[in-house]
Amino acid sequence: MKKVTSVFWITLGITLALSIWGSIAPSQFEDSSVTVMDFISGHFGWFYLIIVSFFVIFCLYLIFSPYGKIKLGKHDDKPEFSYPTWFAMLFSAGMGIGLVFYGVASPVSHYIKTPPVAEPGTVKALEDALRLTFFHYGVHAWAIYAVIALVLAYFTFRHDKPGLISAALEPLFGNAMEGVWGKTVDVIAVFATIVGVATTLGFGAAQINGGLSYLLGIDNAFWVQLVIILVVTVLFMLSTYTGLSKGIKYLSNTNLVLAALLFLAVLILGPTMYIVNSFTNTIGTYIQSLPIESFRIAPNDSDEQQWIIDWTVFFWAWWIAWSPFVGIFIARISRGRTIREFLSGVLIVPSVVGFLWFSAFGMAGIQAQNSGVDIAGLPDEQALFGMFSNLPFSVVLSILALLLISTFFITSADSATFVLGMQTTNGSLSPSTPVKFVWGFAQSAIAAVLLYTGGLQALQNALISAAFPFSIIMLLMILSFYKALKKDKKQLSK
Repeated sequence: MKKVTSVFWITLGITLALSIWGSIAPSQFEDSSVTVMDFISGHFGWFYLIIVSFFVIFCLYLIFSPYGKIKLGKHDDKPEFSYPTWFAMLFSAGMGIGLVFYGVASPVSHYIKTPPVAEPGTVKALEDALRLTFFHYGVHAWAIYAVIALVLAYFTFRHDKPGLISAALEPLFGNAMEGVWGKTVDVIAVFATIVGVATTLGFGAAQINGGLSYLLGIDNAFWVQLVIILVVTVLFMLSTYTGLSKGIKYLSNTNLVLAALLFLAVLILGPTMYIVNSFTNTIGTYIQSLPIESFRIAPNDSDEQQWIIDWTVFFWAWWIAWSPFVGIFIARISRGRTIREFLSGVLIVPSVVGFLWFSAFGMAGIQAQNSGVDIAGLPDEQALFGMFSNLPFSVVLSILALLLISTFFITSADSATFVLGMQTTNGSLSPSTPVKFVWGFAQSAIAAVLLYTGGLQALQNALISAAFPFSIIMLLMILSFYKALKKDKKQLSK
């Protein structure tokens, strides 16, 4: 613990204070989180839409500009991983519990329960359902990750800076980042990461509970979710303590194998041609509607505007809160690639894989709904298992899904403890086990408190609130990066 910085103690203090508050006065905690979330989403929903669209535009500009030739590293650095391995790791980083949780729930909800514009259950609502799901998991989501990863990789590998968010702002603010302001930036980044990961753990616990409830009749209740969180916490703490890096690597590979098996099973056992045709058709409508959808805030329709806040703003906040964690991971595996190569790979490949996933699971879920299975009437955490009930080998598929969610749960939590440890020990690439232990318990505690005080809605409230200050830091990171990039290009052209 000797290497920890003040960022560790400050963020830990904030996390503990919120955990205690939520445990002692859950109603007050929930009311306060709702008030903060309502203010941010009501007054700054437009801000989320604009900055995330700006991230996409900035990434596209870099791909096609002369800056695209600059390497993320020294002149003679070579990529550490082959393209197949790199793409697999990118997919693993972004293919988390969220994709499994919303694979069926989002398209079915947009079709039957919460279409933003069309009448529920109509052909128009069905077409919008998959297109909007593509929108929430497509290039906008990956542009958020790409921006953070690009900036961190650039300063870490090309300028030998520590892997801290504050270090990336030095070209803009100079030595000020070594004092109070730098610590403030890192505290915001660490806290956003804690809330982002805790939210994902909360969704994972809720879905495991939902699957057990659907299959075995176990209560869908907080105490069950708390037991799930405790069990998973022990498992990822055990891997952290024993240094089972090979075990976690094995689990990560297992994630990919289980995800591939589930995808192929749903594609083959489900409405195969309907899935393929829907994927093809939606790619076109997604690209066509991208400019309008990117900035749609519906100022003249309060119901539609609320839908955008509940879905689009929520997803943008989720990706922003996760971006320090995922960004650091992507940065670490991308040394030696050019900016053009990096951004093209990060934006396109994982997006297409996500589109395939949602086409299979979403269309299978909608077919099940139209066949008489009330998917829309199930809680979101049970929608996946309701869809499986309409397919052959439903019990086997459900067990595979529970295993997939569990391995994602463990690997996400284990990786997050490392990143949080790194961010609170001045960028150390080998944070001590006690530091990682503390962050493991902290993120599990926050997940439990959020589920206790308001369930999935509390998770959503916390995300939107925590992501807001970090989104401003992201804008500053881009300015700092661009300033350093221009200087780099001048030196290269001499």
